[in-house]
Amino acid sequence: MKTRRLFIGLSIFAVVVIAGLILIVSLQNNKPSSSSSATSAKTITIGSKNFTESLILGEMYADALENAGYKVNRKLNLGGTLVAHEALVKGDIDMYPEYTGTGLLDILKHSKVTDAGQVYQDVSQAYKKKWNLIWLQPTHANDSQGLAVSKTISDKYNIHTFSDLAKAAPDINFAATPEFNDRPDGLKGLQQAYGGFRFKTDKLYDYGLKYNVLLNGKADATVAFTTDGQLTDKNLVLLTDDKHFYPPYYVCPVIRGSVVKNDPTIETIINKVSSKVDSQAMQQLNAQVDIQKKTYQQVAREFLVKQGLIKS
Repeated sequence: MKTRRLFIGLSIFAVVVIAGLILIVSLQNNKPSSSSSATSAKTITIGSKNFTESLILGEMYADALENAGYKVNRKLNLGGTLVAHEALVKGDIDMYPEYTGTGLLDILKHSKVTDAGQVYQDVSQAYKKKWNLIWLQPTHANDSQGLAVSKTISDKYNIHTFSDLAKAAPDINFAATPEFNDRPDGLKGLQQAYGGFRFKTDKLYDYGLKYNVLLNGKADATVAFTTDGQLTDKNLVLLTDDKHFYPPYYVCPVIRGSVVKNDPTIETIINKVSSKVDSQAMQQLNAQVDIQKKTYQQVAREFLVKQGLIKS
């Protein structure tokens, strides 16, 4: 009898031990890894402004996060700078691509600074202190204001810099855009900074026509943004701002501090994308949308695949 009781007791003990081991293994197998729990914990909301370049960048960052396992809510094409900024401050979005010069001048209302490193430091410190917003690693794409001439005119008068154009201006037909001639960061400012810039003719054209009139020979020089897709045309020459009249406008993602604090991996993913983007690449991407008429979603994804950042 004692032997039988002992056998039954040992059997029950063995069953309990085995059941306990099965439970432990099961819990371990079902426990999410640290990386998967991080990616599934929160949906990241990505915003953008309402123009081609911002849409492409916003889609890039969204694609990269999704590829890493995050859930992404897209709120692209929000509107202008103030709309996107307010959405970020209020928490309607978690991140959007901004420009260092825009943050400095349009949001913070600080004085113009032309040193790129100083501009980044100023906006980083001010945004962190005022709104707990973090400027991540900047891209190498500087979408600043600029000037462009036709290659024919560049070759004829040896024009490669703003200073060259200022001197050659009496022989140059200029295609101005609305408000440019009267803005302090437009023609008047250039005349003060460089001297010269007294053009042979100065006619007003719509933004959408300015490059066409150069290519058609109706004008020789015009206003540009340095990452415009049209500048991929070899018959146009983007001039160097040799006296650094315009402040730098480097593309840089701005993100809510709480998001980075809760999951630093997000910063790593976004920074990898930013490290692959420079001014020439941005020109090409903009051209694919604005000239070749591809969708910004297609262009963003193809770029990330080509750079090895996501799988095709």
